[in-house]
Amino acid sequence: MFRRPALPFMLPFSLLATMLAAPALAATDPTLAQRIAAVENGLLPAVTIAGAPPVKRTLAAEMARLRVPGASIAVIHAGEIEWARGYGVVTPGGAPVTPATLFQAASISKPVTAMAALKMVELGQLALDRDVNGYTTLWKLPKDMDDSPVTLRQLLSHTAGTTVHGFAGYPAGSPVPTLIQLLNGAKPANSRGVHVATRPGTKWRYSGGGYEVVQYVMTERAKQPFPQLLQETVLKPLGMADSSFAQPLPAAQLARAALPHDGNGKPVPGGPHTYPELAAAGLWTTPSDLARFAIEIKRAAAGQSNKVLSQSMTQLMLAPVLQDYGLGLGVEDTGQAQSFGHGGSNAGYQSLMVAYTERGDGVVVMTNGDRGGELAGEIVRAVAAQYDWPTKRPKVRAAVPTPAAALAALPGKYAIDGLGDFTIARAGDGLTVALKEGAAEPLHAAPDGSWFVTSMEGELRFGGVDGGGRLKAGAMDVPFARAK
Repeated sequence: MFRRPALPFMLPFSLLATMLAAPALAATDPTLAQRIAAVENGLLPAVTIAGAPPVKRTLAAEMARLRVPGASIAVIHAGEIEWARGYGVVTPGGAPVTPATLFQAASISKPVTAMAALKMVELGQLALDRDVNGYTTLWKLPKDMDDSPVTLRQLLSHTAGTTVHGFAGYPAGSPVPTLIQLLNGAKPANSRGVHVATRPGTKWRYSGGGYEVVQYVMTERAKQPFPQLLQETVLKPLGMADSSFAQPLPAAQLARAALPHDGNGKPVPGGPHTYPELAAAGLWTTPSDLARFAIEIKRAAAGQSNKVLSQSMTQLMLAPVLQDYGLGLGVEDTGQAQSFGHGGSNAGYQSLMVAYTERGDGVVVMTNGDRGGELAGEIVRAVAAQYDWPTKRPKVRAAVPTPAAALAALPGKYAIDGLGDFTIARAGDGLTVALKEGAAEPLHAAPDGSWFVTSMEGELRFGGVDGGGRLKAGAMDVPFARAK
């Protein structure tokens, strides 16, 4: 999560300026053209310092700073896709990104999977609260605690206590495990086996491994390959014609894809990694197709559509279980301010989907760079400002001078189990933190004793007996320790 190679990269500005295939309306509607320009020139950080005006940045400058070769955006307004544009290139020296360019959705695969699983519930093929081991024959989910049932509801909401946070994928040409090998952590799998490590239903613990259990159960019950099952239950009904769970992507479709790049803009060797973890990370798609997915959720929740799920099941999908997470979706706030969404992070790809349940507004951003997550967040906040959203604006935080004791005590390397490491260093009278290797930024002290950066909403709190503490960011609340 936090590591990156250190190699130089400079994005060609002539190609970065390429913006293709916006709807024809943008060329004839000066108001829309102005809104698009305002987004492109109004990127905002996650956090601003109290008393200081927010610094707006341009999309072109941020893509260059973050070494993200390409980005694609689809904006939803009044329940429809209002505009979609591509920026930059599929790889340096390559073709321009267009709205039809394919990206790996990474963990945004999870809500699409959840919708398909809930469709199977409505068809009577699965039950939300039955022990999933009752559906399986060749493989059973191991449980460390006791024989408490693990249910589909728990797996979809990350409350089942299952292990394996995420997946690294498999470089092109390397052996790829079967689903059973993956679940068991058996070679050639490069991740550990999936098992239950905390009592089901008692805490929120993000688990891509849990979604692979869902994948296994779904295919066992449907007696269909997962890509075909998702095509029939979700992708085709929603008109997501550019979407597929094919891993690896066939050559004809790969020719339309943005290629992955590391945090320094260097192409990932061999191209896209293969993700046999289809339910957790395997979707190839476009922002416009994910916007269609989000629009359907909004309409179905309002009783205006039932292309896949009924109104009641969609509302259940959007009902938080623990820590603002429903069944496959993060959910925040209520009423007109209620929003849902998900982020995604695969090797060389970062994406973000955000939409409102009642307002009918939203945005999907997909990028082909390891630092594209920061870029996507900045774009979301620019859209929020331009379209006057009630949330998703920069958070204002007070900062105080760095305490002298912290200048000596905090510098060093810290590790988060299963996620990677980060480094804190002294810089003059202050501190910097590199949450990703080579991407240091100021670490600000807050009056309440916490520490924060402006690139993301979250905070570090120190005080562990081992010199560590906790990292809090959204639903994530994980311990870190000083590296030995």
